[in-house]
Amino acid sequence: MSNNAPYFLDTFDHAILAQLQDDGRITNQELAERIGLTASPCLRRTKRLEQSGVIERYVALVDPVKVGLAVNAFVRVRLDSQDDSTLTTFEATIGDFPEVMQCYLMTGDADYQLLVLVRSLAEFEEFLRFRLTKVPGVEQVTTGFALRSVVSRTRLPV
Repeated sequence: MSNNAPYFLDTFDHAILAQLQDDGRITNQELAERIGLTASPCLRRTKRLEQSGVIERYVALVDPVKVGLAVNAFVRVRLDSQDDSTLTTFEATIGDFPEVMQCYLMTGDADYQLLVLVRSLAEFEEFLRFRLTKVPGVEQVTTGFALRSVVSRTRLPV
């Protein structure tokens, strides 16, 4: 099976994923009780989901505003060329910018869309002027700022 192929999930697997997406620190015993299994098969299933890559990792979700990252910028980037070398260089460089929370290769009028989190507009200006626009191949940058979050989910609809 390729790494991108869908993984067969049964009812218990779906229940495990739903519970773990709500609380990644739940104990195996409590998880087993919530989904209607005993502890041993629940643990085996969870380990199989981890080993297969369905569960990538466990993280703590941090509120960006509470740690001072109040400015959300959605940045669309157009490159001067879409050849492999330009794309590879851009992707490698942008991956080193900690402000870039997400980066997607896009279709349409922009090559990439980024979600950038910073403390202030001044910090965003510095990021834009002295880092992003200096990446080789960047031709045009268009930015929109989020006024407020309406929907923000981490739980996948599995």
